[in-house]
Amino acid sequence: MIFGTGIDIVEVERIQEICKRWRKRFLNRVLREEEIKYCLSQNDPAQHIAARFAGKEAISKAFGTGIGAELGWHDIEIVHQPKGRPTVRLHGRGKFLLLEQGGKCVHVSLSHNGGQAAAMALLEG
Repeated sequence: MIFGTGIDIVEVERIQEICKRWRKRFLNRVLREEEIKYCLSQNDPAQHIAARFAGKEAISKAFGTGIGAELGWHDIEIVHQPKGRPTVRLHGRGKFLLLEQGGKCVHVSLSHNGGQAAAMALLEG
């Protein structure tokens, strides 16, 4: 049963400008260590950073909390399976919220093209 959905879209150029200005400070605030390593290893890191930003926003919307006191940036981690499929690892408050809401799994789909990054999330119970 699906009990939450979320979607988000981000302009890659906006994320690129934030990264230029705040670099490590921004990355460390919104991404976990493995996410940073993955994004920086790509040819165009900004689109991968933007996709994760959108993914975390979409997941927080699916939970109905947004990013804030109930669910933080580091409570959500988006990683890739060996064939490239993005998957979600929840930490701390993210795990707690999923269990509290009776959920079993979080699904996410990421896309980036034409200067935009988008994500869709589903919470499955």
